[in-house]
Amino acid sequence: MESESESGAAADTPPLETLSFHGDEEIIEVVELDPGPPDPDDLAQEMEDVDFEEEEEEEGNEEGWVLEPQEGVVGSMEGPDDSEVTFALHSGHKDSVTCAGFSHDSTLVATGDMSGLLKVWQVDTKEEVWSFEAGDLEWMEWHPRAPVLLAGTADGNTWMWKVPNGDCKTFQGPNCPATCGRVLPDGKRAVVGYEDGTIRIWDLKQGSPIHVLKGTEGHQGPLTCVAANQDGSLILTGSVDCQAKLVSATTGKVVGVFRPETVASQPSLGEGEESESNSVESLGFCSVMPLAAVGYLDGTLAIYDLATQTLRHQCQHQSGIVQLLWEAGTAVVYTCSLDGIVRLWDARTGRLLTDYRGHTAEILDFALSKDASLVVTTSGDHKAKVFCVQRPDR
Repeated sequence: MESESESGAAADTPPLETLSFHGDEEIIEVVELDPGPPDPDDLAQEMEDVDFEEEEEEEGNEEGWVLEPQEGVVGSMEGPDDSEVTFALHSGHKDSVTCAGFSHDSTLVATGDMSGLLKVWQVDTKEEVWSFEAGDLEWMEWHPRAPVLLAGTADGNTWMWKVPNGDCKTFQGPNCPATCGRVLPDGKRAVVGYEDGTIRIWDLKQGSPIHVLKGTEGHQGPLTCVAANQDGSLILTGSVDCQAKLVSATTGKVVGVFRPETVASQPSLGEGEESESNSVESLGFCSVMPLAAVGYLDGTLAIYDLATQTLRHQCQHQSGIVQLLWEAGTAVVYTCSLDGIVRLWDARTGRLLTDYRGHTAEILDFALSKDASLVVTTSGDHKAKVFCVQRPDR
């Protein structure tokens, strides 16, 4: 077991091919992001005519993406060089946009800001078709099969809307933030985690909880992430208490608990206490093998065997993991971390396949295209980068 857990950093690992963006074709686009908030006077003038309640359609293309020409920047993305292109979205948001995502059929795109203002646009026309102002936003997710949007807010509510007609349903949790959530693959249930460590599995049609996990069954700190396997039979939850819990979606019972070996000897945390040095930041299920991956703030990527509920590999990063994603149809897991690097790992062996560099600050989030050919990253260096990750040797 020891040799397997250290296989991600074994001495006999073949030399790693590092892909740098300087003069390299792996980065196919760089998008400069706004380096700071707009001037308050400019923002007030820009939003003066926006009526959020009436949802009136603005004239022209002010609600769409606008290409901003810059000195020395080629406007066309089809140029032969790695030109940088900046886009500005005049969206009417009142605060930092923290959530964005496409609907199941990619015809709609939704954005949400910290204040709880959510907006949805038609992709082909770039027209705003719906908006709603809820409480302070914690998370947002589209339904996997329908034009239905879900979101969790700091008041403990989970909201569900039909878009664009706006039919709304709320699921009231405890009197604390709904910190994370996920719609299960059947589209009929959703799992939501809360700041008090409780977990609720909701019936979306009836609007009532099917299962509630609290106390020893729940977590001893705020939840940070949740995931479901491909058929929706298992749920994985992560928390600042440094535990990842495997839950049966059918019975609502905890069937396994995972902790990294590096903190296994630490005493159990009391109610409301948080781990000072570590926490679960991201997790997910492999679609082709009975494996689960858990990413920790201390930089540990743990690959667990679900059949035996044992640690299969432990892969170390130089800094904390922010997000992880499994590649569909393979046993490859992607991670992004606070050192600004995207890494690809073979979960079968724990070996680092390659990494992608280019950011000068931490990566805040990333997404993988459906065909696993592109990775898009956003970073604290105010840049979004598009990496080509489709390679003949994989």
